[in-house]
Amino acid sequence: MIKDTSVSARLWNTVVWVLVGFFVLNLAALIASVVMSSFATRWLGTWLPSGLTTRWYSSAWSEFQLGPVLTVTFQAVFLVVFFSAVLGVPAAYALARREFPGKRLIMLLFLLPLLIPPITFGIPLATVLYQTGFAGSLSGVVLANLVPALPFVVLVMVPFIEQIDPKIEAAARVFGASTPRLFFHVLLPLLLPGMLAALLLVLVRTIAMFELTFLVSGPTSQTLIVALYYAVFAAGVRAMQSIDAMAVVYMVTTLIWLVIALRFVNPTQLVGRPRNQTAN
Repeated sequence: MIKDTSVSARLWNTVVWVLVGFFVLNLAALIASVVMSSFATRWLGTWLPSGLTTRWYSSAWSEFQLGPVLTVTFQAVFLVVFFSAVLGVPAAYALARREFPGKRLIMLLFLLPLLIPPITFGIPLATVLYQTGFAGSLSGVVLANLVPALPFVVLVMVPFIEQIDPKIEAAARVFGASTPRLFFHVLLPLLLPGMLAALLLVLVRTIAMFELTFLVSGPTSQTLIVALYYAVFAAGVRAMQSIDAMAVVYMVTTLIWLVIALRFVNPTQLVGRPRNQTAN
């Protein structure tokens, strides 16, 4: 019986590793084909391109105006992350520390943008932003992306804050700490890992958010993902290598943001940190 169980476990592990390897191999092949195409002079019906060149990157940079597009992307990401922290952390703290009528309903309302497809609320949201004059600008892009970004912050921060012992705050009050001192010297060091994890999710989602940004962006407020969509589907004839070069720029930009973010936070080590700190 034990031998049969061991064989079944090994067989199951083998199947899992084969499936994971197959997925990774296909993903690597897909990325490699896009990268190779972005450097290819010509690639039709052969395993490898006939030659390599970097001119498609300069072509994509000028044709798709990647300089202004990247500037808008960085501005939008920074502003969404900033306002998500400023608005989301206090909201999460209030929901974690206070009991009041309708608390569960408010939590449900916060989480609705995560539970329904963005296009479902994106169209009425875009209508409101157009009527108020925000759509077509960077402000409209930021406001639209804040709708799903704030729930991410609340979702991550509420259980994180609940793990911090309220007696720490009470002790700081007893020793005369003011509200700003309590926040910056006591709460912020304890909340920082959770904040970084939440803002990392916001950062990744904002870079990849297509639907909401597409609905409210204008000619001068397109992020990289929207500009890539227009490069593929807009009218006109474009070299596929230029579009692939733009896709590579998008992948590299996202990777750089992730590497920078992961230098400050390791999401796999966040769950127990507040409790360990309070124990000390």
